[in-house]
Amino acid sequence: MIITALTKFNSNLCAMLPALITVLLFTGCDDTDPKKENTPELITKATLTFTPADGGSPVTASATDPDGEGVQNITVDGPIELAVDENYTLTITLLNELFDPSQPEYNITAEVEAEADEHLLFFAWTNDVFSDPSGNGNVDNRSDDVNYNDQDKNQLPVGLNSLWNTAGSAATGTFRVVLKHQPGLKSETSTATTGESDLDLTFTINVN
Repeated sequence: MIITALTKFNSNLCAMLPALITVLLFTGCDDTDPKKENTPELITKATLTFTPADGGSPVTASATDPDGEGVQNITVDGPIELAVDENYTLTITLLNELFDPSQPEYNITAEVEAEADEHLLFFAWTNDVFSDPSGNGNVDNRSDDVNYNDQDKNQLPVGLNSLWNTAGSAATGTFRVVLKHQPGLKSETSTATTGESDLDLTFTINVN
């Protein structure tokens, strides 16, 4: 009787072994380590600051989206007002105001700087509002001129800091800013259609 019971136990155990081995294999291969997700940045406020080279007062323009991914879209707050034939340095500040300023998630500018090799700002403008760079920007053609003043670790442009000279006479047009998230995609030829858009804003711009 005991021998028969042991024989049945061994038979049942042998039958169960493949299933047990499968469970152990899947359990051993389960990777629970957190992985970084290449998702677009959530930006609730973007501020463009044009600082004149002659030391005059900076000109700022902003866009806000107070509810982030809620029902409201990011809204441009007024036109950009620049002087005729003036050299400006443009700096762009990005925030996620759904977080407290003490939290790292608040400062998106710092995040873009830290991941500069994954981000690239593109620019476009109309009606020759700038004399330098000339043309209409690089949103439609990556090789068109933009005076980038910052670079990532691969010596590729970023665009949080750039140089601009306004037209020599009064002009009104539009100024578009597009921030692309390009993890593993950013290169000398990646374009405004490569990757996900973190930001896409169009301002009215007046040069007087």
